[in-house]
Amino acid sequence: MTPRAVGILLLGLLAGGCMQSTLEPASTAGFTERDKKLLASTPYENATIPEPYRRHIVDYHRKEAPGTIVVDSDARYLYYVLPNGKAIRYGVTVGEEALAFSGVARVGRKEEWPSWTPTADIKKRLGNIPSYVAGGPHNPMGARALYIHEGSRDTLYRVHGTNQPEYIGHAISSGCIRLTNEDVIDLYNRVKVGSPVVVLAPGHGDSPTNPQVAFTGGRAG
Repeated sequence: MTPRAVGILLLGLLAGGCMQSTLEPASTAGFTERDKKLLASTPYENATIPEPYRRHIVDYHRKEAPGTIVVDSDARYLYYVLPNGKAIRYGVTVGEEALAFSGVARVGRKEEWPSWTPTADIKKRLGNIPSYVAGGPHNPMGARALYIHEGSRDTLYRVHGTNQPEYIGHAISSGCIRLTNEDVIDLYNRVKVGSPVVVLAPGHGDSPTNPQVAFTGGRAG
């Protein structure tokens, strides 16, 4: 095979996100009895998540400490950093560009099956929506929420579940980061209050020809 052909093959592998990638089926091991009951009666059909956006273990190239959450809005991924140059990579729905947050913050609090009180801006943008939605399978916050703070200030930026898993891999949310309910439960069980959160600015994440954050490889636990 010529050098040019080898280069084209490697580029294709990167673009497809299939550098020795092995998937692990989403596990219910971390579910509470309430989770099992509520997720058995979700108002949406089980969506088919594209292979690149399912949970993986990856080789992680950046230098954040283990326990850090890193959000790559460019590639629609969230990483939970592990020891020894590894990370868990989850596929996410991200905010539209004008609504996105970037910077360094921390997990201010955590909540199971959170309620949702839309802000005035969200109500104006989305139109006729309720002023309050109790926690449950109909709630757009999904099964878990991480509330992101800068110092003592609530940024109003959230990492949470979703009742629209079909949009994983897209940019449609009101600025927040959505994971499937199975993935957000897994992440929630790993993350501690106070854990750092790094949200990469647009243009600083991965692209098919510039994999500066991570390569795939290995399997999720």
